[in-house]
Amino acid sequence: MKILVLGQGAREHAIVKALIRTGTPAADITVAPGNAGIALEVHCEPELNPNMPLDVVKYALQHRTELAIIGPEAPLIAGVSDALRSEGIAVFGPSKEAAQLEGSKSFAKEVMSAADVPTGMARECSNIDEVISAMDDFGAPYVIKADGLAAGKGVIVTSDRDAAIEHAKKFISMGILVEEFLDGQEVSLFFLSDGTSVVPLTPAQDFKRAFDNDEGPNTGGMGAYSPLPWLPAGFVEEVEEKVALPTINEMARLGAPFVGLLYCGLIITQRGIRVIEFNARFGDPETQVVLRRLNSSLSNLLFKAATGHLEGVSEPVFDKDVAITVVLASEGYPDSNAPSRPIYGISDAEKEGVEVCHAATAFKENNDGEESLVSTGGRVLSVVATGKDFAGARAQAYAGIEKIQLQGSHYRKDIAARVSAPESI
Repeated sequence: MKILVLGQGAREHAIVKALIRTGTPAADITVAPGNAGIALEVHCEPELNPNMPLDVVKYALQHRTELAIIGPEAPLIAGVSDALRSEGIAVFGPSKEAAQLEGSKSFAKEVMSAADVPTGMARECSNIDEVISAMDDFGAPYVIKADGLAAGKGVIVTSDRDAAIEHAKKFISMGILVEEFLDGQEVSLFFLSDGTSVVPLTPAQDFKRAFDNDEGPNTGGMGAYSPLPWLPAGFVEEVEEKVALPTINEMARLGAPFVGLLYCGLIITQRGIRVIEFNARFGDPETQVVLRRLNSSLSNLLFKAATGHLEGVSEPVFDKDVAITVVLASEGYPDSNAPSRPIYGISDAEKEGVEVCHAATAFKENNDGEESLVSTGGRVLSVVATGKDFAGARAQAYAGIEKIQLQGSHYRKDIAARVSAPESI
C-alpha cells in the first residue's frame, strides 16, 4: 500500500516508525515535508507544502497514493483531507468541517453540550471586559483558552490574575473561552473513527509544563508515558460510551462525519471524568509512546478507519512493556526561538537502546562542505524508551538523552517519576 504521511515532527516520525515496525515496507512510505531524521528512514518531499490542498492532491495522484495520513492540525483546517477524498483517495484525517472540533473550542463545547458529553463550564468572550467578568465569576485558578489553533500554546492555567488577562489579550482576536478549573489527573485517550464506529488505543499521560514539578509555561508537551496503571477498571469503556461515541454520533447528525483520530483530553475529577479538549489528530508527544507499544498493523487500522470499515475490527494489541518519552527542547522554548545549532550524540543515545524521533532537525552544510545535523525549532527530539517497568524505562530514556548534546537545550527530569511510585499518584 502506497502511503503518504503529511507533517514534519516527532509525531510523524513516530507514525513512520510504527508503520514500518508493524509491517509496512519503508519503500511504500513518503513523508511531506519530513525532517532530517525521517529522511534517514523513508523518502521525503521537503518541497511539498502539506497545507496546500491542490499541491498535495496532484502529488498523491501522480504517485498513486492509496492512503494519506494527516499528522498536524493545520492541513486539516486547510481542507487537505476534503481535496484528497474528492479524488477518491483514502484519508485518515477528518474533513475541514469536522476538524473544527479542534479548530474551535467553542464549537467543541457546543458539540459536547448537544451530545451530553461531560465537560467543564465555560463562557465565550469576545473582549477583555467579558474575560475579566468571567474570571471573576469562575474564580482562581483561571483557565483561559484561545478559541482557535495556537500550536499548543493557547491555554494558560494560573492563579496570577494579571498573567491570565495578558494571555487573553494575546489571543483575543481569536476569541477566548474562560473555563472553570478542573482538578485531577489528566489522561490522553485516542480513538480511531470511521464516522460511525470507534476503536480505542491505549491511554497515555503527557506533561505540558516546560519545567520539572509542572512549573513554567505551557508547551506543546515535554514528555509522556503509557500505559497508566493507576486508571480505574473500565475507564476506556466508560470514555468510549460517554464521550467518544456520543461525539461521533453528534458530528454525523450535523452532517460532518468524523473520520480520523479523535483525541480526547480528559481529566478525572471527584465528580467523574470530564473532557478538557478534543484534538482532531494524533497528539504529540503521546503518539511516541502509544504507537511504540502497538503490535497490530497500523496501516491496516488506519486504512479501515479511512474507508469506513472499523465495525467489527478487533481491538488493537499493545505490548505489555511500558513506554516513556522525554522531549529535548531548544534554549528558550517555549517563550523564544534559539538559533539553529548543531546536534551531537544521537547515535550514542541509540546505543543505550532508545528510539529517537526527530521533531525539528535538518542537515546543514558546514564550511568544510560536510553536512551536519542541526536544530530548527523549539521541540527538537523525542527520546523513547520501553521496559518491563517504569523504573527501567526511565533509566534507559535518561541514559539516552544525556548522550545528546545541543547547546542551551533543556528537558524535564521528572517524566513518569510519579508512576514509578504509585502511592504518590
